[in-house]
Amino acid sequence: MKNKRFFILIVLFLVFFMSSNVFAAGNKSTTNLPIIYGEAAITVDVATGEIIYAKNVDKQMYPASTTKLMTALLFAENRKKTDIIKYTQSGKSLPESTLNVDFHAIGLDETMSGADVMDAMLLYSANDAACMIADNISGNTTNFMKMMNDRAVKLKMTGTHFVTPNGLYDPEHYTTPYDMSILARVAFLNPWVKESMGKKQNTISTSKGTTFEIKNSNKLLGVDGCIGGKTGYISLSGRCLVAFYERNGRQIMGVVLKSVKNLNDTYVFDDMEKIINYSYGLQKVILHINNSVVKTETLKYQPLGFFGPEKSVSVPLIVKEDVSYYNNEANKKDLKENINLTSIDLSSLEGNKSIGTLTLTEKGKIKSYKLYSTVTKATLVKNDMPIYLVVAGIFILFLIGIVIIIRKIYLKKIKRGRRKF
Repeated sequence: MKNKRFFILIVLFLVFFMSSNVFAAGNKSTTNLPIIYGEAAITVDVATGEIIYAKNVDKQMYPASTTKLMTALLFAENRKKTDIIKYTQSGKSLPESTLNVDFHAIGLDETMSGADVMDAMLLYSANDAACMIADNISGNTTNFMKMMNDRAVKLKMTGTHFVTPNGLYDPEHYTTPYDMSILARVAFLNPWVKESMGKKQNTISTSKGTTFEIKNSNKLLGVDGCIGGKTGYISLSGRCLVAFYERNGRQIMGVVLKSVKNLNDTYVFDDMEKIINYSYGLQKVILHINNSVVKTETLKYQPLGFFGPEKSVSVPLIVKEDVSYYNNEANKKDLKENINLTSIDLSSLEGNKSIGTLTLTEKGKIKSYKLYSTVTKATLVKNDMPIYLVVAGIFILFLIGIVIIIRKIYLKKIKRGRRKF
């Protein structure tokens, strides 16, 4: 009896163990998400704009110095590297706790090249350098705030509002990870901004010959394919980071907001490495495989043209490439399929001719796939051959009948002619 009970327990344990493994395997896509300290994060394929990883991507948060990517973009769009930029009072009047002491020693009558000011802002994260840019472009930081928000509207950053050019705290200065990914991607595609954020260090100088050695605050730069980015921190924003990677010719960017600033300041960088590694390894979920039927439409037509019997035929619509998306909380929320067909008739059923499109909507991304039919006009003609043969037979009999009638009429005329003689 004891042996029997022991055997039953062993069987139950094995069943439970195996079912647990199956369940875990079936939910692998949801259980292998990276665990990060950042409250919100996102990764995006730079080439396509597709969201790969998402965590609270629409949550409004303080961006800290990642704000400077907008200032850098506006600077690059309105000035040149060789332009002379003057140090201004708005930079001098910033709270001392927010300043880099060496850079702040620059006098109000001193100037720098545009290239050095850009590097001071993106590498050294000098808050007064951002003020220099704002004042030199628009006259003052208030006018520059309008420029920043106008540009944000054009970029469709709907969850963003800027107040300061450097990201220092203001309750009305906020963005979302998704919006920041839009801004960062556009900024990265600007050659000057991309060049500056990719420098590990540089020596900058003022018009009076004062020089500064500056180093990039992005600890990941040059490691495992990291080619650029921007750090950020204020107490209310936590640790923030934007980073760009290139591996095997593919570029992915990441945004982490409100991570923890630990003693060695490693957590935000660890967060970024985790979501980037996850993103490079993630495969898309396939909704419709290549050459699969997406939908079936019913086509009504008359084999004989404008008369005769009407027939109905099922027309399978197929895609000739995989329809796929990245499975994440942002994409799943907005995922939608829409089929738009051109008028389906016999003339459009050529097999290699598209008869419509399948539109796949994701978060901030719309992809279109051409639809084709597996039914061709030639196939329908072949299938309708019995009808054509019947009609042809009727037509031949009709012609024979006419011939017989004409022959009879002709013979009667001949007989009448003979009687006269």
